[in-house]
Amino acid sequence: MSEFFTTLNQTAVFGDTTEGPGTFPFTRGLHKQGYRARHWTIRQYAGFGGPSETNQRFRFLLSQGQTGLSLAFDLPTQMGLDPDDARSRGEVGRVGVSLSSVDDMIAIVSGLPLDQLSLSMTINATAPILVAFLQVAAEEQGFDASKLMGTVQNDVLKEFVARGTYVFPPKPSLRLATDLIAHCSRTLPKFNAISVSGYHMRDAGCSIEQEMGLALAHAIAYCERLISMGLSIDQFAGQISWIFNTQNEFFAEIAKYRALRRMWARIVKEKFGAKDPKSMQLRVHVQTGGATLTAQQPENNIVRAAYQAMASVLGGVQSLALSCFDEAIAIPTERSQTLALRTQQILANETGITEVVDPLGGSPYIEALTDELERRASEVMQTIERTGGALKAIESGLTSQLIDDASYQYQQSLESKKRLIIGVNCFEETSSQAKPERFKLSLTSENQTIERLKKLKATRDSLKASAALDALHAKCTGAKDETLMPEILAAARARCTVGEITATLAKTFGRHRQG
Repeated sequence: MSEFFTTLNQTAVFGDTTEGPGTFPFTRGLHKQGYRARHWTIRQYAGFGGPSETNQRFRFLLSQGQTGLSLAFDLPTQMGLDPDDARSRGEVGRVGVSLSSVDDMIAIVSGLPLDQLSLSMTINATAPILVAFLQVAAEEQGFDASKLMGTVQNDVLKEFVARGTYVFPPKPSLRLATDLIAHCSRTLPKFNAISVSGYHMRDAGCSIEQEMGLALAHAIAYCERLISMGLSIDQFAGQISWIFNTQNEFFAEIAKYRALRRMWARIVKEKFGAKDPKSMQLRVHVQTGGATLTAQQPENNIVRAAYQAMASVLGGVQSLALSCFDEAIAIPTERSQTLALRTQQILANETGITEVVDPLGGSPYIEALTDELERRASEVMQTIERTGGALKAIESGLTSQLIDDASYQYQQSLESKKRLIIGVNCFEETSSQAKPERFKLSLTSENQTIERLKKLKATRDSLKASAALDALHAKCTGAKDETLMPEILAAARARCTVGEITATLAKTFGRHRQG
């Protein structure tokens, strides 16, 4: 960037407002210097096959300039099933890595500097188990677990209305999620214990204001449960992070992040009495909109993701991953993930965006959009509150109905062409096009994963594993407010598997079935 622009941006006056960047309620950003002091964390969502394949992909991405890791799990792992379970057949390692035990976690992070990199894990119903695996893996590899950096999604409430990878009913699911948050507040102080997700509800079809309002309502439910457990808001709020979905409404997406920061800061301070400014900061990871990807003319997705990434950065997010252009077809290839990384790197190093804090702040349009989105999201929150809160809204079906209605309206707008999607309902191409390179998972990967699990069960101390599971079951049936994390950690150290620990919890909690 030229010296003129650098000097101009560094000396620019943000006005006489007392709500400048880095000050409550953080509308204009969390830090006074914005990206001048530090760029956002550059991630790409990765994971497939077994631990060794995923470790190799992580190493590749780091060699290409990625600055943080984001781990995807396969459906069996997300649902608490081991790869040798009949229900896992055909899904092992398909949409993420298959992970059954501490040994698998050790293989995934082998050779990676856990004390220097943050690891984000997209896991929900089985989040307490996977964090226990990570903690034990770090300890056994000689790392100080208290210095672990990263994030676990652990937002199980949205699973009941969006993704569907729940295991237990809503109430015990909330208990497990808050047990993990409490554990991290005491043991893993640098690890984000939850990433409250608007992302998946938006991909499921909710509106932008619903994405905001529902996510905030869910966060309130977690906070209320933790406070009822005896924790103060300042003990855990600094370890709450967020994930949202940036789609194609460019200016609205910028305003969304400004409004969300302001809303959360006021909720935490005014509703829960937080004193620590860090508790009031809404720290956001963004994944560009998966639902906006099209299988038709897939190269168009490169442009979509670039604009979505720019909106995210103009909105002041802390971490970013781009959905790759071929994700509507298959797991991303190394080429498509490299291109997604390069898009972020160009944005950070060539555009000059990082030189200005909240560059669109003060724009009448952006300020009006920020206010309007806050108003609409507040209305969504009030609707949930009138029902009795997030948990009751989920159990009654209200939240699902809100999302379904918004999704139906969106589909109608596509069919009527009030909303245009290039290559889908306009500017279609009838001639056959060359398909992009497609990732292919080895057909032997599933069998190798199952054999590795058999070896683990044959060589571990079976008496120790059984005793650990018995202790966990006994704790589940005890006092409701007793945390289960010590027993889950003991089971992890005994080399109990995801499937075994989940089945033990299910003996008490049951398995949820949507009615």
